Amino acid sequence: MIDSTYSRIFSGSFIIVQLAKDRLESAGISPVIKDESESGRLAGFGASIQGFQELYVSQEELNHAQPIIDALKEELEV
Repeated sequence: MIDSTYSRIFSGSFIIVQLAKDRLESAGISPVIKDESESGRLAGFGASIQGFQELYVSQEELNHAQPIIDALKEELEV
């Protein structure tokens, strides 16, 4: 098993993940988006959930990124 230095911090629809990514980048954090449906499409396979993405940040940026994601989640609940 390969140890990753990235942690999943958020998952959801394409639009919300893009919003979270923009907020993290504005704070100087470099997130990575994982989109299995797009990966499957490019490989010639179907995807179970279209538009579902996961957002990852490095372990070093996790403590700085978590409050930004928590604030976004609170906004979305209103």
